[in-house]
Amino acid sequence: MAHYDLRVDEDEETLERNQHFKERTQEIQALKGKGEDPYPHKYHVDISLTEFINKYSHLQPEDHLTDVVLSVAGRIHAKRASSAKLLFYDLRGEGVKLQVMASSKFYTSTKAFEAINDKLRRGDVAGVRGHPGKTKKGELSIIPIEMTLLSPCLHMLPRLHNVLSDKETRFRQRYLDLILNSYVRKTFVTRSRIITYLRSFLDQQGFLEVETPMMSQIPGGAVARPFVTQHNELDLKLYMRIAPELYHKMLVVGGLDRVYEIGRQFRNEGIDLTHNPEFTTCEFYMAYADYNDLMTITEELLSGMVKNITGGYKITYHPDGKGKDKASCEIDFTPPFRRVSMTHDLAKIMDVTFPPPETYDSDETRRFFDELCAQKGVECPPPRTTARLLDKLVGEFLEVTCINPTFICDHPQIMSPLAKGHRHVRELTERFELFVMKKELCNAYTELNDPIKQRELFEQQAKAKAEGDDEAMLIDETFCTALEYGLPPTAGWGMGIDRLAMFLTDSNNIKEVLSFPIMKPDDNKAAAPV
Repeated sequence: MAHYDLRVDEDEETLERNQHFKERTQEIQALKGKGEDPYPHKYHVDISLTEFINKYSHLQPEDHLTDVVLSVAGRIHAKRASSAKLLFYDLRGEGVKLQVMASSKFYTSTKAFEAINDKLRRGDVAGVRGHPGKTKKGELSIIPIEMTLLSPCLHMLPRLHNVLSDKETRFRQRYLDLILNSYVRKTFVTRSRIITYLRSFLDQQGFLEVETPMMSQIPGGAVARPFVTQHNELDLKLYMRIAPELYHKMLVVGGLDRVYEIGRQFRNEGIDLTHNPEFTTCEFYMAYADYNDLMTITEELLSGMVKNITGGYKITYHPDGKGKDKASCEIDFTPPFRRVSMTHDLAKIMDVTFPPPETYDSDETRRFFDELCAQKGVECPPPRTTARLLDKLVGEFLEVTCINPTFICDHPQIMSPLAKGHRHVRELTERFELFVMKKELCNAYTELNDPIKQRELFEQQAKAKAEGDDEAMLIDETFCTALEYGLPPTAGWGMGIDRLAMFLTDSNNIKEVLSFPIMKPDDNKAAAPV
């Protein structure tokens, strides 16, 4: 299949596109001058293209239901003239195609037939009123008695034998990507099905969907660099939320025992194949549960979702992108998922004896991990705290073993300031992260509900921030006060919906599953017509 690349013969292509735009604009203005409206307010559609195809696919070649008159609408993707009195159009919409077999024999009048066929161009949105039928070759068609221009396309679309493949154009002009590439629509349909399944699953488990603030005076609930904004009337600096966690736990304090939220988070960090500064998560909090309960729920939720959407537990994924020369991996979501202990299994893989967990807040242990990273060639930008050094080692040696869904459990307390201490091993926490294809998908833990211990950990985070860690948390007095009223034993869980959508649509770039991803400024400012 040929590919349409805007960089090839750019000057010639630009001239052709600009000339087309100029001529098409003049044609539309001429229609207006004759008193015709190329942009009508309304068009009554009797049946969708999908319904039409499903309802009349049974017709036999040369069938023509002259007693049935229906109106459909869509975008014209092709126009072919067999003769002056017989033209064929490809009408597309909803991810399907329906042929329009326009014959002057069945049209309201020859004059009207010639007039409308002179108006319609490839790319236009059009309405067609006519009879269902099939051609001699058995192609399902609608045979019009009337056609209407509903919205003209002023720009020239790429030719039919080409595919829009330039990613810059695809992501900047997502509408054009959707018009030309049918698989893009399927990606967003799958994303929608993920969210629908999530809501249904949690609703059935007795959770209440809630909404919490997008802006706050203190960024909390995660370790991340926030976006800063300003409220002019109050002269108040506000932060876009990096996670809704603290608000959710305050709702549980108030007696809403099971809450969840599907929404946007904002983190002022890098952009790469799996990160976008604006992303979507699902978080839920469940009173009287612990992280063991959530591992079971996670297995049930994800395995059920994958089977519901794909028909089975196993999916094929191309980590380096699709193509004949690209390797594929099979990801098996069959429960139960593999479980590993973070520090125990990391030390085992590295064949190193780690200091005991109770010393992780000491300077000696920090130096141990600092030297270990240097010895293994693992980079860690300043500040080189124990938590950051250990996180880099986990990423380099443990996360890479997680192809099928794997729970990495029992993180040190210094890496988990909001998690409850482990009931059996001091200085570890009851926390897990679920990794798939070496990427974090879920994060969950038994929630820390001791207000005194929580304040101590916040103070440690504030100290780290003062030492240069701009991702560390601040002390949130409002949250600390809420904890003093009593948070029941609670477990909390969060999942990145964008990454899950990547796996279930076989996309190795997060931009593929975002309708409008953040892009660098366009040097050309206005995108050239395509």
